[in-house]
Amino acid sequence: MTAPSTRDPRALLRDCADHPSAFLAMNHGTRHHLGVRAPGVIAYRMRGRRAVQLGGPFAAPEHRGTLLDEFRDALPRPGRPLTVAQLRADDVSLYEARGFTVNQFGSTYAIDLQCFTVRGKALAKIRQNTSRARREGVTVEEASVDSATTVMLDAIDMAWLRDKGRHVKKLDFLVGERGGAGERYRRTFLARHHGKVVAYLTYSPAYGRRPGWLYDLTRRAPDAPVGTVELLNLTALLRFQDEGAPWLHLGLTPLAGLDPRHEPSSSSRVLNSAITTLAKRGQALYPARTQEAFKLKWAPHVIEPEYLAFEGGASVPSVWNLLRITRAV
Repeated sequence: MTAPSTRDPRALLRDCADHPSAFLAMNHGTRHHLGVRAPGVIAYRMRGRRAVQLGGPFAAPEHRGTLLDEFRDALPRPGRPLTVAQLRADDVSLYEARGFTVNQFGSTYAIDLQCFTVRGKALAKIRQNTSRARREGVTVEEASVDSATTVMLDAIDMAWLRDKGRHVKKLDFLVGERGGAGERYRRTFLARHHGKVVAYLTYSPAYGRRPGWLYDLTRRAPDAPVGTVELLNLTALLRFQDEGAPWLHLGLTPLAGLDPRHEPSSSSRVLNSAITTLAKRGQALYPARTQEAFKLKWAPHVIEPEYLAFEGGASVPSVWNLLRITRAV
């Protein structure tokens, strides 16, 4: 592979990344290490002198080790181990070979648009909910995000946050955003109920072996009719399908699809126990079961594990730093 001549992070992601959530690297506040000895990009955040990386090295397989080593050499040392979130299975051995502890954190889901159909028993709930939303008068449109649209989306965000409770924060880093450097590459679909915007979905480009779109950011007003989000996603999905997009990725659900068969040999038993306990009893902290159920309603064709990796082991400071950077606490 010839090194791309560009030093533009978005172009490098497009050309080198093989990760459905790689476009999250364009979020505001995320830094980029651009490869010098190997073509590619690494996305990360800093908190103090500790770094959290998004995904593995976004590079061709033969360049990932070189790019990772180059990045680690550039980090503040000593005593500041690297943490990685949303690591794909293909990159687990790369990190294990460098002394990382790797644990499954959740699963990611994808729909093959070339064979998707809304017919059949598997999509019965989707048909039921979307029909209900239409009967209630919900309509969906794709919108350009101009100043007037931004005001409406801001209002949905505020209503969504109020409904969640005053102590709830917007998650960061591992979820999508509005605005920023990636805005012009995203697509936004609005739902209206009797003319009023009551929900929206954004989609980001997805790169790699399964290119297409990533279901990115969802916001819904408390008074949106049942089935509104399903109607939004189905409308977008069918449009992407008509345009010839190969895949629609539904993204990572933390704490979902955990399976001992997915645990690497390097996994921490203590962290595995904590993640499993949260998955079973932590609905108040994160609605993993609800999120997983929504994605399974779409009968995804691919379900894959994603991982956390901790250099030198899953220490309390490293886990705490991850929680703070993602605004989970």
